[in-house]
Amino acid sequence: MSSAWEISSRATRWPPQAAARPVLSVTQLNEIVREALERTLPGLWVVGEISNFRVPPSGHFYFTLKDDQSQIAAVMFRRRGQRLPFQPENGMEVLCYGRVGVYPVRGDLQLYVDTIEPRGRGAKQIALEQLKERLWKEGLFSEKRKRPLPFLPRSIGIVTSLHGAAVRDMLRIISDRFADRRIVISPVKVQGDGAGAEIAAAIRDLGESGEVDVLIVGRGGGSAEDLWSFNEEAVARALAAVPVPVISAVGHEIDFTLADLVADRRAPTPSAAAEMVVPSKRELVERVARLESRLESAANGRLERAREGWLRLRRRLADPTRRLRERQLRVDELSLSLERRMRGMLLRFRQAVSQIGKRLNGVSPLAVLERGYSLVLTVPEGKVVKSSAGVEIGDEIKIRFAQGSARCRVEEKSQ
Repeated sequence: MSSAWEISSRATRWPPQAAARPVLSVTQLNEIVREALERTLPGLWVVGEISNFRVPPSGHFYFTLKDDQSQIAAVMFRRRGQRLPFQPENGMEVLCYGRVGVYPVRGDLQLYVDTIEPRGRGAKQIALEQLKERLWKEGLFSEKRKRPLPFLPRSIGIVTSLHGAAVRDMLRIISDRFADRRIVISPVKVQGDGAGAEIAAAIRDLGESGEVDVLIVGRGGGSAEDLWSFNEEAVARALAAVPVPVISAVGHEIDFTLADLVADRRAPTPSAAAEMVVPSKRELVERVARLESRLESAANGRLERAREGWLRLRRRLADPTRRLRERQLRVDELSLSLERRMRGMLLRFRQAVSQIGKRLNGVSPLAVLERGYSLVLTVPEGKVVKSSAGVEIGDEIKIRFAQGSARCRVEEKSQ
């Protein structure tokens, strides 16, 4: 800028003379301030808490950096934000490196951020926690999607490094337990740059090849940094998408990675994974022998119980003719008893009928006729004539006697 804008230490009049007072546009003023700030503060670290964090469609990060007394607007352009290993969040205390400048369009003072580092926790740890929460919400850790391991896989895939004791231990244990199992190894880097991408690609290729029934993915022990490849999102998603069951065997029992949470089973060590993937052939043979012995004992027991039952039935059926004779005698006894009861019933019936006959004979009209009385009937109706009013002179009537009857004509009647 021109030296006319420099501050003079000499006394000046107020108000200045017209020729001595230059006029600035707003844009010029903002440019002067921006240049002064960039010259005075080319780069600095600022600590504060993130608030009002937002990411518009442009992909830039806009937020406010504040402490308990002041705040300043901040921006981190998309190209630099994409390099961060974590996602900034509201309330996060951070260290920001950048430069202070003025946004000329609005004259806003703001901090142009080049990098952000979390305070207290490392960026990787924060990124891991954010990724873990996102995968959990997607259901990748759910027990419902976990698959059982095959009982006796024909072919076993192993994704690990060829340089280390872990692969040798797994091969030895599988060979000792079931020597005829087929093993397919996909060698990968298990730490360092690009290791996660290699592991994820090997999981996909081996799982989709159709050559293996189960996968072991892992490595031997190491520091948290050494095991970090198994925390990468690509590995977790590859494990979730693989079509065969997977055992995660990363580090030692105290180590825990995202791969352990996503895999169908977690083994505390690679050696334990080898023991988990196939049973011991010797133990299976011993188990089959025990089951065979139990089956033989059970079958012998059933045969013995059946034989005892047969003997009991045989003793009960030793002389079938005797039981037949007993049943015949019983039938004869019952027949005689029934005959006696029937004769008694017939005698009582005859006696009852005789009594009823006598009682009926006592009230019968025929019995009255036996005592000399007769019965007068009209002709041809056959109605009983009870009085002389029932007939007229000249009517023909029939007289019934105890023995026989006679037909007469009425010649005379009286009341």
